[in-house]
Amino acid sequence: MAKNYRIVIAEDHKILREGLKALVKSSEDFEIVGEAGDGIEAIRAVEKHHPDLLLLDLSMPRMSGISVIKDIKGRYPETKILALTIHESEDYILESFHSGLDGYCLKDASQSELIIAINRVLEGKTYLSPGISEKVLVGFLEEKKALKCGTSWDSVTQREREVLKLVGEGYKNKEIADYLCISVKTVEKHRSNIMRKLDVHTSSGLTAVAIEKGLVTRAASGNQ
Repeated sequence: MAKNYRIVIAEDHKILREGLKALVKSSEDFEIVGEAGDGIEAIRAVEKHHPDLLLLDLSMPRMSGISVIKDIKGRYPETKILALTIHESEDYILESFHSGLDGYCLKDASQSELIIAINRVLEGKTYLSPGISEKVLVGFLEEKKALKCGTSWDSVTQREREVLKLVGEGYKNKEIADYLCISVKTVEKHRSNIMRKLDVHTSSGLTAVAIEKGLVTRAASGNQ
């Protein structure tokens, strides 16, 4: 009897999440045990359900997909993670795999390709959408050449990137502190460090950087 794999779907757009659920349910081998609409919910769903696989949109509110991958792989390394994303840049792909990602599937993939990707990752293999393998190779070679030539962005820590993402989404310092379980003073320190490292002097400048680096896909409407 085939194993019934347990899957959590993390996608912030409800209509897309419903479509993914319908697609995954079409296979008798898969069981959807949880779903999430943002990065923090994705982590909580994995904590609760211990799925075999997390199908993760990398452009998530509140916590980025990269941060979600690092958190989950640090505590639940047995959970496979397949990214379903619009990002095609080699930098983003490389950072995702460095963080522990198991597979990378583009959102313009066909239904059959997504099922293949899920199965491949569950088998313990790495999956890359056709057309981006060359990007990864080129990016890896360029990365090796640039190891001694770090940029100001490289000096921004993972926690600072999480704060920057929330700033870009329009959250206030108190809200950011609550989401990340840190003090407001620590949030202020992180913001100050980011501004110093990136030579940015305004909140709108931080938002622009967050969008440029793919931490958010559009400016949020909340107050900063």
